[in-house]
Amino acid sequence: MAAALSLLLLNASLTFENVWPTPKIRWGSALAIELALAVLLLVLAHRWAGALARRVLPAVWVVLVVGRYLAVTGPGLYGREFNLYWDSAHLGNVAAMLARAAPWWAVVLAAAALVALVAVVFVVARAAFGRIAAALEHRGPRWALGSAASIVILLYAAAPAREVNPHVGAELRVGPVSVPFAHPVTPAYARQARFVLAAFAPPAMSGGLPPAPPLEANLRALGGADVLLVFLESYGAVAFDAPDVAAGLAASREGLDAAIRDTGRRVLSAYVQSPTFGASSWLAHLSLLTGVEVRDQYAYTSLMASDRQTILGTFERHGYRTVGLMPGMRQAWPEGAFYGFDVIYDRDRLAYPGPDFGWWSIPDQWALARLDALERTTEPRAPVFVVFPTSTTHAPFGPVAPYEPDWTRLLTREPYEPSAAAEAMAARPDLTNLRPSYVRAMAYEFDTLAGYLRQQADDPLVIVIGDHQPPAAISGADAPWQVPVHVIGRRRAVLDRLLGHGFQPGLTPTRPALGPLHGLVPMFLDAFSEPED
Repeated sequence: MAAALSLLLLNASLTFENVWPTPKIRWGSALAIELALAVLLLVLAHRWAGALARRVLPAVWVVLVVGRYLAVTGPGLYGREFNLYWDSAHLGNVAAMLARAAPWWAVVLAAAALVALVAVVFVVARAAFGRIAAALEHRGPRWALGSAASIVILLYAAAPAREVNPHVGAELRVGPVSVPFAHPVTPAYARQARFVLAAFAPPAMSGGLPPAPPLEANLRALGGADVLLVFLESYGAVAFDAPDVAAGLAASREGLDAAIRDTGRRVLSAYVQSPTFGASSWLAHLSLLTGVEVRDQYAYTSLMASDRQTILGTFERHGYRTVGLMPGMRQAWPEGAFYGFDVIYDRDRLAYPGPDFGWWSIPDQWALARLDALERTTEPRAPVFVVFPTSTTHAPFGPVAPYEPDWTRLLTREPYEPSAAAEAMAARPDLTNLRPSYVRAMAYEFDTLAGYLRQQADDPLVIVIGDHQPPAAISGADAPWQVPVHVIGRRRAVLDRLLGHGFQPGLTPTRPALGPLHGLVPMFLDAFSEPED
């Protein structure tokens, strides 16, 4: 009886499932192939079963349980498989962001609980394998357990499988009988090993880079207008597809639409397919700026090591000053040399004097006001091509600065009314339900864009592109990788050419998507150009 209960417990520890959209788990109802292999190992090596149960298998089981948790929870919260090599490099920043978003005691409690949980898994696994090893000292249980484990392994190896969930498990058909199996964890670790190996040989492992599109354009249709390319962080199709999110954004979206109409501008919209989901914004940025699809870190590293051109060079050749507005950049950014910006305004260079709103510190509205003061209101000057990755809508989506209607106040030593800033600081995101925080942050971006357009006496062309969907905890399980793109301005020739490429009037994009994100590059360059005389 003790051995049977131990088997059930060990099986449950490798077959649990994610409770979307939380980091919680629920017990599954499948078989774990690793448990069958472990039992067969103990049977075949029953003379050493006690030592294996005490010294080897419990540690192995901790690794497997952690792998199972990452395998089922990563896609549920993140929207894609967790890359242990590349994503772990950002865990420090993620932890710092969460520390800003949650009380310190909650962070300490979560860390202590994690350590305690690992210890509990080890102790329980050691006790369970010990009970099984004790049972194997007798011939009858040894034959029974060995036979059962062998049958399970043979079924898994021989029977055809039907996927139930790509991250959770599959069903094996044995005649009329369906046997549910959890996906083994060991292949997930094999994939992680491949990620590590690929990191040291990115060109070979990524399969080479696809060809780049021609990046030549005469830009005559722009008429020397400034171009602002805004990568709106975490702006995905969920902003329109999820009824509660769409309803929460309706008022701010209408405000942006009114600002566009009132200032004599037009807006065209579409969907495109992002190369990433839930995070890794830089893959989307590089894809659009080079016209080459970058879906993983291997291709990213390969491209960064190449001599490929970017659309910044196209603008520079036609007299534009290229500006990187990057308020969220808190550290050295060697990749900036690849892009070739004339100037990069990072956190230090912007010199924000106001209160820090979360980990990202600088509100996007203030960053736009500072951009105008530094680059767009000085005379004489060249036209500017600005790349602006926003940060206010970055997870965990708060706290969000109050929108300041008086844009001139933003550039004073006290950009915000202290009471309004304090109230905003108090509205911390709920880490167990991020949708309300996401809606609040996205509404702030729409309000900011509306206010910015009303401030402009000249005629900049504003391109707003979602870099990726927010994490699956917000966008939903198996959500599409589609993101909206809006083009706002008065340049009739530019907008009419984009209509010919499939864009539609209005702020609401329609399906089908135009194609991949990097496919926008030839469309934009064509729309920015006029036929040669």
